[in-house]
Amino acid sequence: MLTSYLSGFTLGISLILAIGAQNAFVLKQGLKRNHVFLVCFICALSDAILISAGVGGFGAIVIQFPIIETIARYAGATFLVIYALLSFKSAFSETHALQAANEIPHSRAKIIAKCLAFTWLNPHVYLDTVVLLGSISTQYGEMKNVFGAGAVTASFVFFFSLGYGARLLKPVFENPKAWKVFEILVGILMTWIAIMLLI
Repeated sequence: MLTSYLSGFTLGISLILAIGAQNAFVLKQGLKRNHVFLVCFICALSDAILISAGVGGFGAIVIQFPIIETIARYAGATFLVIYALLSFKSAFSETHALQAANEIPHSRAKIIAKCLAFTWLNPHVYLDTVVLLGSISTQYGEMKNVFGAGAVTASFVFFFSLGYGARLLKPVFENPKAWKVFEILVGILMTWIAIMLLI
């Protein structure tokens, strides 16, 4: 039982460890201390829903109806390009350091919308959670739900560690130049991921 749980946890961590669009967004909100708990919880809960669906056998549905992946791909690419342009605009038209006292947090509704977009408009999340984890879970037979629970735990641990751990970098981002570089890197990352989605 413990082996199945740890296997799910290890694979879950390995799949979301790479810095992607969603992780960059969580990191940015963590640095700005902008609805951090809400951001982490929505990302982790979304992963939990998708992993549960995969373990429950819904991976076959995604494979049977590729239109789901296609819609997510084009909608996700459009969203990422827009977000990249906003990051570039922020980097080149604004001069700001990360100072919590001066930060005006985005509305809760806007943060929720962005969180959901970064998760549900990312076709890779369906392949990683629903299809891949769902397929691998079948190898664990009666323990597949334990395997899934390990993967779900990994998502919660990762996102909350990323969101709240970001504050350790706060002294660095109090320098306006560091924040500009970060915005440019986020813009480049979003653009690159959008291109990869389309090709």
